[in-house]
Formats: sequence, structure tokens, C-alpha cells
Amino acid sequence: MSVFEHVIERRESRSVKWDRMGMVYGLENASDILPMWIADMDFAAPDVVINALKERLDHGVFGYSYVCEGCKDAVRSWLSIRHGWETKNEWMLFHHGVVPAIASTVETFTAKGDAILVTPPVYPPFTQIPALQEREVIECTMVEENGSYSIDFDEFEKCLQRNVKLFIFCNPHNPGGIVWKENELKEILRLCTKYNVLILSDEIHADLVFGGYKHIPLASIAGEEAGRIITCIAPTKTFNLAGIQAAIMITTDEHVREKLSLNAMSHGQMELNSFAAAALTAAYSEGGPWLAELLEIVSANMDYVIQELTSSVPGLKINKPHATYLLWIDYRDTGLTEEDMMNKLLQKGRLALEPGTKYGESGRGFLRMNLATPRLLAEEGVKRFITAMSN
Repeated sequence: MSVFEHVIERRESRSVKWDRMGMVYGLENASDILPMWIADMDFAAPDVVINALKERLDHGVFGYSYVCEGCKDAVRSWLSIRHGWETKNEWMLFHHGVVPAIASTVETFTAKGDAILVTPPVYPPFTQIPALQEREVIECTMVEENGSYSIDFDEFEKCLQRNVKLFIFCNPHNPGGIVWKENELKEILRLCTKYNVLILSDEIHADLVFGGYKHIPLASIAGEEAGRIITCIAPTKTFNLAGIQAAIMITTDEHVREKLSLNAMSHGQMELNSFAAAALTAAYSEGGPWLAELLEIVSANMDYVIQELTSSVPGLKINKPHATYLLWIDYRDTGLTEEDMMNKLLQKGRLALEPGTKYGESGRGFLRMNLATPRLLAEEGVKRFITAMSN
């Protein structure tokens, strides 16, 4: 049996996805609910990563560690082979996750009252972190047409004129799974350069792109303006290592790196722990075959779920995303409110999906569904969704 077919029991494993649903959804008993909400996979990590962790564990000594050049070499090689982006080891800083990296960037390069631009519907920490740090969040809501999204660049430019110091960019975009085109990326660069705006490009989903689409790292086409970009990547989404907590910040500008390093020091932030460094190195060095199989499984799951749900539930519209393992389900034509839809799914279907408003008001009428799961669970999710919507 393939690792991608095996259903692993994750309950009572301190899993946020499986063990925290009662708290997240306000339910007294969630033990029989199927979780297809938060973005982690139900697949075991690649054997090469597990073996690297076992080897490190068997060593038995866990003193202070650091990220070695071999780890950086693995990252650099992965970016070159996978994305055609030629980087240097000295451009890299390591953090305990992309979300902490966003927080560090906001704190380092903006001040209270400064404006930070986002393009909703978008991953919630993009708005939550600046707000908690008392920055003004400027929203340039994306244009939606039949479930597809684009940026209104006239509106984008108007937003940049409002004291914006930082644009937090989701590339590929979550939710919706948009792989941005080169002309769109160049217009973002042009306008942010015009208004001297720093860009944090969250590219954590860069490796999870389906056939027919190509992820373009923003910094790879930025030329002389590459220094205004801080690119955040991680093996955590790609290889299901979120609990390992490892991310990389890449920027060509030495002064930007120096300021980020000083911020890390001010918070007592240490290097990656020894297990994170081992997992990251193994994943980027030897994880390619596992990823290729994963993408085939997720793509097939998406095709199956889209066909079954749209043919069985009147009013649903679902576009297959370009990237990510997350479906963005449009239920606006069902006539149901978000409260009604969530009640049906949770109470009748015993299925946990994410409500669209978690990603901003422009997400109202949508659901996010995680399909990085064995086919048996994808089929069970479809069954429960249909049951929830039945009269």
C-alpha cells in the first residue's frame, strides 16, 4: 500500500486538525467530525525525512546546533532545479515558520500607524499580525469572476498611495490557489518600486503547483529591485512538516538581512533546532519523488471531489486551483448564509471545513476544503457534504 493510501489515526496525537475541532468550532463533542479544514496533510512525511530525524535522534546528544552550509546548499539547489531561481547561501536567514517571519518583517520595517497592504480574500495572519502590531491594514480586495481572482491594479496603486510601507504578497495565493502570471508579477514590482514599498512574498505553496502551471519566484524576475523583496519559503507545507517549524527568508539586500538579524537577536530567537535542520536538509535534498507522487494524488482527489459535489449539490461551483491542496468552494447560488452552511456541515454532515469569511469579508459565500488526504477520507468527506445538503 502506498503511503498516500494509508489512513493514519491522528486523534489523540496533539493534532490541531483532529483534536482541537471542538474548541475551534464551539462544539461540545467533535469526536466523530471529519476534519478537512486547517492546512496540514494526513500523509506521513517522506521516508528520507523520517530517516534523517531517526539518525539525529539516535545520536543522543542535543546540544546547541546551527544551520550548516550543507543545509543552505540543499535549499539553493532545490530553488534552482525546481524554480529556476539562482540564489546564494548568504542571502538566507532561517526562522521558526513563515508566520513568525511575517511578524518579524512587520516589526522590523514598519512602525505603529504605518500602513500594510494585503489582497483579500487572503490567509488570516496577513491581516491579523499587522493589526496586533498596531499597523493600519489596507485591503485591496481582489476582483472575483466565476471563482477566479485577479488584482485591480488601478485600485492597487491607489492603495499604495496611502502611506503603505509593506505589501504582504501571497504567491501562490491562498485561498484560491492562484499561480500568478509573469505580467502580473512585473506590475506588482513596478508599482511597489514607484512608491518605494517593501514586499514580503510568502511563497510557502510554491512547490505545490499542478501540471500546466509554473510558479515564478517574485525575486527571480526583479532584477535590480530584488533587494526590496523578502521571500519566505518553507518545507513545511510541501512535505507536511508544520510541527517541525522551519522556514527560510531570502533577500539579496545585506542591510535588510542585518536588520532582520538584529530583530531576531532582540527577541532571543535562536537558530533552527537540530531536528528542524535535519528534516529541512533531507526534504530539499531527496524529497522530489515523494512530492511528485503527492501532487498526482491531490490532483486526482480534486478532480473526484469537484465532479461529485458539483453533480450532487445544486448551486455549488468549484474551480480546480492552479496550486495548493485546498479547494475554494463557491456556494453562493445555494442561497444559504454562512451560518446556515456551517451548521449543516457540522451538525448534519459532521464535516469541518473553513468558512470563507475567515479570509476576509470578500470570502463570504465560499468554503475552503483540504484534500491532502487519502482517497478514502476524500470520499467520506464528499459523502458527508452531500448528506449535509440533503433535505
